[in-house]
Amino acid sequence: MSTTVTTYFPSLEAIQNAATTIKKVAMVTPLMESIRYSKKYEANVLLKREDLQRVRSYKIRGAYNKIASLSPEQLKNGVVCASAGNHAQGVAFACSQLKIKGTIYMPSVTPRQKVDQTKMFGGDFVDIILQGDTFDDSYKAAMKVCAAEHKTFVHPFDDPKTIEGQGTIGLEIFKQVDVPIDYVFVAIGGGGLASGLCGALKALSPNTKIIGVEPEGAPSMLTSIQNNKNTEIFNIDKFIDGAAVQKVGDLNFEICKNHLTDVFTIPEGWVCQTILDLYNRDAIVVEPAGALTLAALEFYKEQIKGKNVVCIVSGSNNDITRTAEIKERALLYADLKHYFIVRFPQRAGALKQFVGQVLGPDDDITHFEYSKKSSRENGPAVVGIELKDQKDLKPLIERMKAYNFFGDYLNDKPDLFQFLI
Repeated sequence: MSTTVTTYFPSLEAIQNAATTIKKVAMVTPLMESIRYSKKYEANVLLKREDLQRVRSYKIRGAYNKIASLSPEQLKNGVVCASAGNHAQGVAFACSQLKIKGTIYMPSVTPRQKVDQTKMFGGDFVDIILQGDTFDDSYKAAMKVCAAEHKTFVHPFDDPKTIEGQGTIGLEIFKQVDVPIDYVFVAIGGGGLASGLCGALKALSPNTKIIGVEPEGAPSMLTSIQNNKNTEIFNIDKFIDGAAVQKVGDLNFEICKNHLTDVFTIPEGWVCQTILDLYNRDAIVVEPAGALTLAALEFYKEQIKGKNVVCIVSGSNNDITRTAEIKERALLYADLKHYFIVRFPQRAGALKQFVGQVLGPDDDITHFEYSKKSSRENGPAVVGIELKDQKDLKPLIERMKAYNFFGDYLNDKPDLFQFLI
């Protein structure tokens, strides 16, 4: 259950106790140099590989620490959680290890891969209920069950034991480096990991700057800090599902507001490009939230030059069926994918003329939707075109107009464009 106490701060002793508690179930994940990112940004860039954790994210740390702290009576009654996926897997794993009953609420839009993984980790000890479109919907449903059946809610971020469990990452980072840590970049959803890091590093490495990173479409922590109160936001972009919540935790807000050096947002399209680069160039598979910290380096490149930088790669629970959307968003962000209404003359050879005289030598049609529904002179088609270079867009539009093919440009019309991606 979320607490309203706002003076809590995770102590180093509590985080060290959590490290002892989770020792048997959570791996000490590697802290690895990224040669590519180090060269690109002229910095010593280290990756804390929580994507290699036993449940493929850091969430096992907080979930197990919380559940292990419960009384025998609470354990007997069972636990409930709400999660977009990674926390659910951590709770499921903890339930199977401790042999207690758990009920897990997940948004109905949760990728199938995460649902299947949760079932696998929990086995017969967990029941999974898909309800609502967001974490917040699932959270409200889970809280009703807790109240009615006297079960314990295992919060994914707004709970001291969860925060202390996540803070064990900070202990490991401090032990694994032999140089002063200048910057640590951490993804923020509800704020549990960032809060735990503040507790560990403010005690062990007080000069380290802790930078929180959020998706541009779900800036709940940044909005709250700007408003100086914990603020619920609506109409969030749920694409980066592991970091998309409408409201951060009350405890987490107070800790992050007072102890993070900075919080800023990253466009989803740039995160997608980072995911593709990590896979294609580093053979690292990450989920969207797991790529946030590395995507952030581009926006902090002047500050980190010559510095020792740690990026927490928070998870790798990605669904391969999302690859097409990830590529699409990356191309759109890079201004290389464009959608048009093209008005084709209803005569033989019109498409051939468009391909031969309007498209540039490096332009590629990737989407084409057309049907002849009337006897009008021109028939509209929705056409998606991928470019090799941003500068090819202007001459393409000029040729479309010159040959009387241009109907409309859809990228800057969100009401229409949402139907294409």
